[in-house]
Amino acid sequence: MVIMNELDSTCGISDEELTWRFKESIRLDDEERRIKGLPVARYDPQEKKAYLEYPDGRREYVGQ
Repeated sequence: MVIMNELDSTCGISDEELTWRFKESIRLDDEERRIKGLPVARYDPQEKKAYLEYPDGRREYVGQ
């Protein structure tokens, strides 16, 4: 059962579709940054710290 709120009914996009589109846009942005050789921001839940991941796999934790 899909429950639609007022905004969804006016735009015609379900919450699931909107979530999928958002995740896909992030994935494409990450891929583009890797191709350009730029770092991608990530979060390490074990270390509880943000880091930059470079295309070569190197991690640089923020604040170090």
